[in-house]
Order: sequence, then C-alpha cells, then structure tokens
Amino acid sequence: MTQDSFEKACDRLSQIVDATQFERLRWARREGPMLTRLTELTQAAVAQRPDFELTDEGSRNDTRRYVVKIHGTRVIALKLTLAVPRVTVEAEPIERSRYHLAPGEPVTADYDAVDEAWIAGAFDTLFARVQVAAA
Repeated sequence: MTQDSFEKACDRLSQIVDATQFERLRWARREGPMLTRLTELTQAAVAQRPDFELTDEGSRNDTRRYVVKIHGTRVIALKLTLAVPRVTVEAEPIERSRYHLAPGEPVTADYDAVDEAWIAGAFDTLFARVQVAAA
C-alpha cells in the first residue's frame, strides 16, 4: 500500500466517523496553509510602502479581504479567494471611499503559479482600475 493510498483510506474512515470534524481537519491541512501563504504574499507586496496599509475586513474561511488605505484614506478592497486549485484576486469598491473601479475581470491563476511576482502583477492590474469618483 502506497502512502497516498493509505492517506485516502485514513481520510475515508475519518469522514465516516465524523464528517464535520474531518472537514475541519482537512481544511486545516490543505487550504489553511495555502491561505496563510496568500496572506503573507499580500502583506509582503506592500511592506516597503509606508503609504499603504492593508486592513483585514470581511475575511472568511476561503477568502481574505483587505481594505487598502493609502495615506490613511480608504480606497478599495482586495479580495483573494481560494477555490483549489485556483486563486482569484479582485478589487471591490468600498463604502466611505471617494474612489470607484473601472470595469475589469478578476485576476486568476493556479495556486502553484502564485508567487511574489504574480501577486505584484495582479495588484498592478487591479490598482490601474482605481479612479476618482466624480463629485
């Protein structure tokens, strides 16, 4: 019996015994570390920019949502969604912001392709959509 086959047998039995607990543990083993890495990449992307601040607002199990503040001003939200194996990054308008977003598609890739350069490129694409709302 290979290790992979043994893991599948263990997963099957664990799920039979308690499906809810199994799902929590499976998520903690797989998606949890993936989301942690996405969070680290996101924070690192703006770490050298003291004018940028990311505030976690509205994150859920499979999604991280950060409000982007620039010079203390709320501008947009960045939403990173993990639907294994895909990662989707999109910009959202936020309340109390005088900025809006030009239309555009979310940026997506396979999780294995996501690194510092990909995150920077995705944010570059999304930041280019920010516009000052007409008064």
